[in-house]
Amino acid sequence: RCFQQFLLGMQNPHTFSKEILHFYFEASSGDMSGVSPEVKQTSKPVLLLWFWPENKRFHLQSCKKFFHIDDCILTDDKTLESKAQGVLVFHRAISEDLSNLPTSRTRFQRWIWFNTDSPTNTQRIPGLQGLFNLTMTHRKDADIQIRWHVTARKSMDKEFVLPTKERLLCWIVDDKRMNKKSGDSYTYFVTLSKHIKVDIYDRTSDDVKGKKYFSVISGCKFYLSFENSIHRDYITETFTGPLAAGTVPIALGPPRRNYENFAPGSSFIHVNDFSDAEALAQFLLRLDKDNEAYMRYFDWWKFYNLRQQFSEEKHEFVHAICQACRYLGLRKEYRYVPDLYKWFLE
Repeated sequence: RCFQQFLLGMQNPHTFSKEILHFYFEASSGDMSGVSPEVKQTSKPVLLLWFWPENKRFHLQSCKKFFHIDDCILTDDKTLESKAQGVLVFHRAISEDLSNLPTSRTRFQRWIWFNTDSPTNTQRIPGLQGLFNLTMTHRKDADIQIRWHVTARKSMDKEFVLPTKERLLCWIVDDKRMNKKSGDSYTYFVTLSKHIKVDIYDRTSDDVKGKKYFSVISGCKFYLSFENSIHRDYITETFTGPLAAGTVPIALGPPRRNYENFAPGSSFIHVNDFSDAEALAQFLLRLDKDNEAYMRYFDWWKFYNLRQQFSEEKHEFVHAICQACRYLGLRKEYRYVPDLYKWFLE
């Protein structure tokens, strides 16, 4: 009955009152002839990486190695298309005519829309609106969230050690973004830099690649965690990275209350806390001279933990993809999204 409703919805999404509908099913093993012995000998679902995001390839056992996630069989073998219980599709890799997408979907196969971009930077490709039944984005209401999460500490025996600070305020930013000389972050930076020194690093420079990235960030007292566009829940590694490195992020993005859904409110500074950039600069200069007040921004470490993101480029998408593996292995829920763009872009 549930699948019959799904088919009716595919024909006429307007017959449903809710924008996103939930369905539950028991995954069918299907015909396993011609499948590798590893797949045959386990009941774990197969998650097919249809594209390697930005062609950044990592070892297929990385989920088990880095996160102890062993809930699915991760593969990039497209001959398993019809056998896979899940197909992960990276939005940025989809061609405009959809010609590089899978040609068919089995009855209860879950197609996961994987998008790391904000709505502003997401290309609207015609024909995608009703193709996917699971979503994986920064949005809190996505089926799978790609954010690195703050978690409660299992024990409080580890004391916080402040990294050596060599610089007051830093920003790692793409030169192209700076050269555009537009956007909320650039405008705010220009005004702020009139009142306080900001050490700028080009994101593409070897000086901030690999392990040097966290070395630079941890050496700064404060870091400009400015998102490239402002949208609900669009809070990326530009915020969680400094937080995990022992640096106080200065957030420019969605409202403070939105950030507090994902991180302790006392762990960061938000530009909206001040009347203007000059007021923020004066506050930072005072904090620089008041070590006791500065250290209070790290009290959250006593109770919470945040793992640093991977510094190697090839591992950029490992965490997100492993979350999809965990979801596929633990949950049998999928959603019918009548209009993907209405949900995400509007």
